Amino acid sequence: MDTREIAEDFAALCKADRHEEAGARYWSEDVVSREAMDGPMAELRGREAVKGKGEWWYANHEIHSATTEGPFVHGDQFALRFEMDVTVKESGQRIQMAEIGLYTVKDGKVVEERFFY
Repeated sequence: MDTREIAEDFAALCKADRHEEAGARYWSEDVVSREAMDGPMAELRGREAVKGKGEWWYANHEIHSATTEGPFVHGDQFALRFEMDVTVKESGQRIQMAEIGLYTVKDGKVVEERFFY
């Protein structure tokens, strides 16, 4: 599969609220995930670490709605735009979020995901 085909399938899975399946299908074993923040989840390396970040997210947030736009493809990268309406379980604070995920593909797998918000 080329980058466009991967991007289209990845986006379709996200649009169907199957984010975990998108990762399971396309993350490389040594994928790097970078968040635009400081702290322990700012940069994670490896499929299991990135999977754990997703598990933490779902355990700590109630998701009221989420949308995915894209993909927007350029060379070996693609971007997706996410909008979410969530409640932080610990505080009860409800927030609306928008972020861009930029994914880099190599040898048919996502080797890096980088988030902007």
